[in-house]
Amino acid sequence: MATIAKKVNLEKQTVEVPGTRKPGQTGIYRHPLYADKLVTYTNPKITTLYENFQYGEVSFKIRIKSIMIFQSASLNQILNNYTSGLKVSKDRPFLGTRSIDPKTGKRGAYVWQTYRQVSYRVNNFGSGLVHLAKTIAGLSKLEQFPVGLWSTNRPEWCIADTACSSYNIFTVSLYDTLGPETVEYVINHAEISIVVTSADHIAELIKLSPKISGLKIIISMDSLEDDESKRVASNMPTKASVLKAWAAENGLYVTDFLTVEELGKKNKRKHNPPKPDDLACIMYTSGTTGVPKGAMLTHKNFTSSASGVTLTMEFHQDDVGISYLPLAHIFGRSSDLSAIKVGAAVGYFSGDINLLAEDMQTLKPTKMATVPRLLNRIYARLIASTVDAPGVVGILAKKAVADKLANLEAGRGFTHPVWDRLLFNKMRLALGGRISSICCGSAPISKEILSFLRIAFCCEIYEGYGSTETCATASITHPGEYRPGHLGAPFPCCEIKLVDVPEMNYLATDPYPRGEICVRGGNIFQGYHKDPEKTKEALDEEGWCHTGDIGMIDEKGSIVVIDRKKNIFKLAQGEYIAPEKIENIYLKNTLFSQIYVHGDSLQSQLVAIVVPDPDGFLAFGQKVIGAKRPFEELVRDDRVRKATLEEMNRIGKQSDLKGFELVKAIYIEPVPFSIENDLLTPTLKVKRPQCADKYRPEIDALYRELIESSQNKQLPAKL
Repeated sequence: MATIAKKVNLEKQTVEVPGTRKPGQTGIYRHPLYADKLVTYTNPKITTLYENFQYGEVSFKIRIKSIMIFQSASLNQILNNYTSGLKVSKDRPFLGTRSIDPKTGKRGAYVWQTYRQVSYRVNNFGSGLVHLAKTIAGLSKLEQFPVGLWSTNRPEWCIADTACSSYNIFTVSLYDTLGPETVEYVINHAEISIVVTSADHIAELIKLSPKISGLKIIISMDSLEDDESKRVASNMPTKASVLKAWAAENGLYVTDFLTVEELGKKNKRKHNPPKPDDLACIMYTSGTTGVPKGAMLTHKNFTSSASGVTLTMEFHQDDVGISYLPLAHIFGRSSDLSAIKVGAAVGYFSGDINLLAEDMQTLKPTKMATVPRLLNRIYARLIASTVDAPGVVGILAKKAVADKLANLEAGRGFTHPVWDRLLFNKMRLALGGRISSICCGSAPISKEILSFLRIAFCCEIYEGYGSTETCATASITHPGEYRPGHLGAPFPCCEIKLVDVPEMNYLATDPYPRGEICVRGGNIFQGYHKDPEKTKEALDEEGWCHTGDIGMIDEKGSIVVIDRKKNIFKLAQGEYIAPEKIENIYLKNTLFSQIYVHGDSLQSQLVAIVVPDPDGFLAFGQKVIGAKRPFEELVRDDRVRKATLEEMNRIGKQSDLKGFELVKAIYIEPVPFSIENDLLTPTLKVKRPQCADKYRPEIDALYRELIESSQNKQLPAKL
């Protein structure tokens, strides 16, 4: 039986609704199969995240071959076979973590909790949470109050989040890597009285208590009881007892997850299901400038987004997903919610991104949601061990890749009867060997890398577009569409239009319409918490969310993101610059891990701080100087710096950057931008003001270098 997605004519991927064009903007574009009306719910039983856990839309007659987790919270409705997902999957694996040998500390196989077990824990934890909110926090209103979630991905995060939905409590997620200033801001801004967190954050919260007076309860996801039993045995105070006493001195009540579950057993409460328009969460966007903004998302937002996905993508009860993208981010959270709806299994990574490959080889997932940064690393390693390998291996790999890429470009798919057995099945083992599809979002990915990984892993790789404000969904490529460089069509739950940006010369009247991407539908957020001014900037009176991204409608009706309206600046000669567009073009080359492009109205040229990828850059630099040198020496070698700038200019010219958009001088930084050094947001976006401040001496030196070079060129020749 064909899926809905396969009915789409790939030569006409969007439909412009007749009569919707207005001066200064395009008409309204919709999914071609849902041009008459947007879809809010596909199942009247699923209108909230509570129902998302309780019910499922399961196809029993089709074994899905194309599986994908994207930015949503549901599964594909194929046969309209509505049934209880919890009932169907009650004794099937749900949440998995790797076992740890207490003697050696080594990690082993995944250990699973079933849907039935998790449901039992959700009910108990939710009952205990409400009891604490009443008796300890002193809340008079026992619904629609905020609970903070602060940890890396783990089962307790999901259990607490699902429990909150079951009792009409909304969550506020905090990135595990947040610093104290941001944590203080979010807790105060959202007026959080209860935080559920990992044990390593408890001391930080107690330290902050004088500044976050509204916080009353801290619930540790890690058990404190084992520590307490040691105290009794040794008659000495334990870390947990000292922690609790310290918290009590600061007016805080500290307990742990298991204790709250036991409390819930003794104080059972019936579920308090939320309504569609009730708040499901406040998700703070990690701003690259200024303070974070709290995007308010309702249950309707999530289920509307889910409806769009159920009509365009496929999931199956037997799937296994890997959860490693931060659950405080909409992409990571929505991926896990999708698995919950279908009754699939979710395996959590070990908490260390360096162990992700090992986790995946142990878990053997069938689906993966990811970001370009990880795929770029995987690509570089695969290329180094195959295409760039010496001798016969490299020769065969080049031939195999060329043959499969030719098939892919001709629309014949990503498999090959011979080369897959000889080479590509081994590549698939890097992700566990069972991957069926990958969804990539959050940033652009190189066309070359996307095509290579499609043939390397023999699976669909979808490119998605969305944001926190669109509840993760705006547009996505279709299954069977192997043409890279675009983002497909709007989901059935939303519509898109482009609005003129005349100062950047992007117009709806261009041969291929261009302008700021605006999205409207049931998936659109309700505004920023306590920030009406920013809300007005993002949401207009007609309900359109202005994304700040510049898009184009290409010859096949696909949406292409080509620029960024935000973070633009003028050079001295008056030309507008969108640095993020330029950075993304340069980052297509795997030599580079991170780039910060700098310019201002007092300068006529751009400079950049470049963080190279150690693996690729080492070989590049050694080739430039013709000798083996350590990475640290290469980044300071002027010959290597010159060659690097030339490589960047080559990429820029190939990508049609204008002359004033090309970087003219660079500083090579061996130390990566990171959350810890305050140069990256938790979603790994460059913090522009902080980079400008940190590298001010290097930036000034680069501009002096350019001035001196220009003066030397203008010196008259000696007679």
